[in-house]
Amino acid sequence: MKKKGSVVQLDRISDFGSEGWGFESSLGHLLLLFFFLITRLDAQTILSETKLPISVYETSGLEIINGNLVTINDSGNPSNLYYLSQDGELLFRRIFNDLKNNDWEDLTADEEFIYIADTGNNFDTRENLRIIKIPIDSENNYFEIINFHYPEQVKFITLEKSSQYDAEGLITIGENLIIFTKNKLKKITEIYTLPKIAGTYEAKKIGSLNIQSIITGADYDSKTKLLALTGSLSFKGDKYYIFKIKDFDPKKTINNHIDMYEIPIGKSQVESIKIIDKNNFWVTSEAETFGSPYLFKISL
Repeated sequence: MKKKGSVVQLDRISDFGSEGWGFESSLGHLLLLFFFLITRLDAQTILSETKLPISVYETSGLEIINGNLVTINDSGNPSNLYYLSQDGELLFRRIFNDLKNNDWEDLTADEEFIYIADTGNNFDTRENLRIIKIPIDSENNYFEIINFHYPEQVKFITLEKSSQYDAEGLITIGENLIIFTKNKLKKITEIYTLPKIAGTYEAKKIGSLNIQSIITGADYDSKTKLLALTGSLSFKGDKYYIFKIKDFDPKKTINNHIDMYEIPIGKSQVESIKIIDKNNFWVTSEAETFGSPYLFKISL
């Protein structure tokens, strides 16, 4: 793999602290410290580029269910899940008339359920943050709500470019959901955990990643322990990147580094990523003015 430069930056993730993940049975009072070396790489290839239906013009979040891609639109759009073939054909919409799309930003899934992150919070004003839990069975539209708030938040309004409690990344690990915030003020992502059980909770902060970027999407592969994030280095979002973190496991004290790749698709807005394997990824881009949304298969 050819480097585009040497090490860009040496950063430290903050302590995960004695509170750990909140998995008292498995972590107890472990003190976990993570050091990340960020390396910018230049070895990415666009394997395919597919125009998507305009109905997913604000595609935000991506999953694979039974071999099909599933995406959502973000704030103010219909409360639908859109099922697509890997060729970009719209197969069907899964419509939830009894749900409001306040600001859907990501989705993740385990063997039984899909979890929708209604966590967009551009101005830090929302007091109704939630994860929507629905069955994988597309003919069963029963849903449950996991309501939450950030206990550290005391101010509920700010400038968009200074918001700290927006979030566009959601993954599942074991019995927990993991949220990656979009802290535009500090250009870090803070990591919070929630249970998968319906109820009302304080999100538990387990750490923060000083990635010097604004995170817009997340995915995790439990088999390879690969974490993949998308994000932009600036609030304007002129360029987007994929960040790969290998062997991501907050239960172990290990040193890791981040491989950072520019997504070579020009000016666009990328808010989703899905891991195919350790080298290949799906990402979608929103429709720019008078444009179309796209699905990209990228090899790193």
